Amino acid sequence: MKHRSRSEIIEAILEAANGGGATKTTIMYKAVLSYDLMKQHLIFLAENDLIEYEQGMMTYRTTEKGMRLLQLYNNMNEMAQLTVMAKRTE
Repeated sequence: MKHRSRSEIIEAILEAANGGGATKTTIMYKAVLSYDLMKQHLIFLAENDLIEYEQGMMTYRTTEKGMRLLQLYNNMNEMAQLTVMAKRTE
């Protein structure tokens, strides 16, 4: 697997915890992360209100703020891909 940027890892975690919540194990496997790296990023995301821990269910869920960030990230990627495709056709 190629090296990923921090924003790519954050996007993968937010996507994994999107819709109904996910356990640490689910996030780790869906985002393809080591336990230590996943734990480090979960702390950062929780401190910035992008993800929240649901105590009773023992799961993480992407917050509304996290959903907005995910949407912005996806829009930026889409625009970047369109720009690359446009330059190839020139």
